[in-house]
Amino acid sequence: MLDPKVLMTIKDLPLLAKTVIDGFMNGFNKSKVKGPGLEFSQYRSYQPGDDLRWLDWHMFARSDRYYIRESEVETSISVKFLVDASASMDHDDNGIKKIDYARFLVASLAWLSNLQGDSVGLYVFQDGGLFSLASKPDPQHLQRLFYHLQQVKPNGRFTQPVHYRELFAGDGRKELLVFVTDMYQADGEINKLLDSLTALKHEVVVFHLMGKNELDFDFGGYASLEDLETGETIEINTQQAVEYQQKLKSHLEAIRMQLLGKHIYYRMLSTAQPLDEALRDFLTQRNKSKF
Repeated sequence: MLDPKVLMTIKDLPLLAKTVIDGFMNGFNKSKVKGPGLEFSQYRSYQPGDDLRWLDWHMFARSDRYYIRESEVETSISVKFLVDASASMDHDDNGIKKIDYARFLVASLAWLSNLQGDSVGLYVFQDGGLFSLASKPDPQHLQRLFYHLQQVKPNGRFTQPVHYRELFAGDGRKELLVFVTDMYQADGEINKLLDSLTALKHEVVVFHLMGKNELDFDFGGYASLEDLETGETIEINTQQAVEYQQKLKSHLEAIRMQLLGKHIYYRMLSTAQPLDEALRDFLTQRNKSKF
C-alpha cells in the first residue's frame, strides 16, 4: 500500500494517509522515552530535584527507601510541512506527478505526526505567493490541512524570499521543518529559504522529488522538452543520455553536499519509489528534534 501507483486509486486523502500509516506501522514499535505519565514502566531511586508527585509511597512503606515511578510517554513537537507547488512540480512520470507524490507523502507524515500528539502546519510555495496554515495539534486542524493540501495545483515559479524568519520562528522552541520540493529554482530562491530556516536552528528535512524518467533520461520518444516554469524548449536525442546522466549525477551530489554543509537532512526520492524509506527518515529526524 506504499506504492504510489496504488495510492493514485485512493481519492480520499485522509483515507489514503490512514491506509499508508496503518500499513507502515504494522509491527513497528514506536520509540518512547521515559518520564512521568499515566502508564507505569519502572522504578528508579529518588534524586534531589525530582518531582515529588511521582514518589511511590507503597514502595517506601515496603523498603524504607524513596523511589520514583517512570512511565513510557511520547514527547510532542511542532512539525511544519513546506510544499513546493511551483509549475515544475506538475512534471508527470507514468501517470504520477511530483505534486501527487508530495501530497501523498505530506498527508501520511501529517497523519503520523498527529498520532504522536504533534502539532502540524502546512506552508505552500506557489506562483510567487505563500499559503500558511499555522501548526496545531487537534484532529480538526489535521482535516483542514488535508483539505488545503488537496486543493494545491502547481503554478508559476517558486516564491521569492519573504519574511521567513518571522514566519517560521515559532515560539522559540526547536521545530521539525519538512520541505518537499524538486529543487528547481531560477535564482537561488530555494537556497535563500533554506538559509533562513537553518539560521533559526530548527531541524530541517528536504525530500527532493525526481521523476524516474528524469533520472533515466527516458521520455518516451519525445524529441523536445519544455520547461514548465519558463516555457523554454530544448531538442533531445538518445545520444545525449550519457552526458545528461553524468551531469545529473554531479548536480545531485552538489545539492547533497550543499545541504549537508547547512546541516540539513537530504533525501532524493523517485516518484516511482514506495513511501516507506521517507517515512523511516522522518521518524529518525523527528526523534532528533525532541531533544
